[in-house]
Amino acid sequence: MTFGLQPEAGAVRMPAPVGDLSAHAGPPPALLFDHVSVRFGAYTAVNDASLQVGDGEFVSIVGPTGCGKSTLLNVAAGLLEPSEGDICVYGRSLEGINADAGYLFQADALMPWRTALSNVITGLEYAGTERKAAERLGNEWLARVGLSGHGERFPHEMSGGMRKRVALAQTLIRDPKIVLMDEPFSALDVQTRVLMENELLQLWTTYRKSVLFITHDLEEAISLSDRVIILSAGPSTHPIAEFRIDLPRPRDVAEIRMTPRFVELYHQIWDAMKEEVLKAYERNQRKLAD
Repeated sequence: MTFGLQPEAGAVRMPAPVGDLSAHAGPPPALLFDHVSVRFGAYTAVNDASLQVGDGEFVSIVGPTGCGKSTLLNVAAGLLEPSEGDICVYGRSLEGINADAGYLFQADALMPWRTALSNVITGLEYAGTERKAAERLGNEWLARVGLSGHGERFPHEMSGGMRKRVALAQTLIRDPKIVLMDEPFSALDVQTRVLMENELLQLWTTYRKSVLFITHDLEEAISLSDRVIILSAGPSTHPIAEFRIDLPRPRDVAEIRMTPRFVELYHQIWDAMKEEVLKAYERNQRKLAD
């Protein structure tokens, strides 16, 4: 499906079927959704979705509001079991919680009675890491996210950007191979959001985690990603198109948005998804009218 684009643009294609693993040369992908469907009673949230995230790849999923993006992320985390299909993690069928994944939620999930440092090391404590070793590593991670010297602050004493940095350190401190991110910066103001996006890119460049990133913000998706996958309007959402983002790295998310290639990609991806956004909008308007 080309959505009217010229073939030489080479930016958009349908996600390849993934049921035949022999088609994937080299090491297995970090995440592989193989014809995944998710149903809640009679409601089909996701229908026959196939996509993958390569090892060390940054992939964003965009789509209309309420289309099922977070449902796919919860399947990847092992929090939801597919009604049909399979999800594989580095070539192994996922059973139960995905132990290779860290999850950064949209909402602020810090514990208000814990300091920044104490929040960061929570996962290490539950895993049985000795307290002094956990605190040493926690302080290292606070420094990596730009919060050196702020470890004794409580969440109510921190700005939204600082709390998000703490949450990022909390997610990465256990060294997950895969990082699942559900609109993590959506509640931040524009300036702080740009700073956090650049912070994330710097960490990704250093540690090369496999990232599956959910966002409503098309500019954010293009700025951060190696690939952008578009989902159809729900219900029964599924991937309808995929774009490879050929912008050079390393990137500054503010500067890259001013380049001609970024603008070209933005228009191509928006052309591919605007019909689905309109479908979702009209469906919501009908619900409000009922």
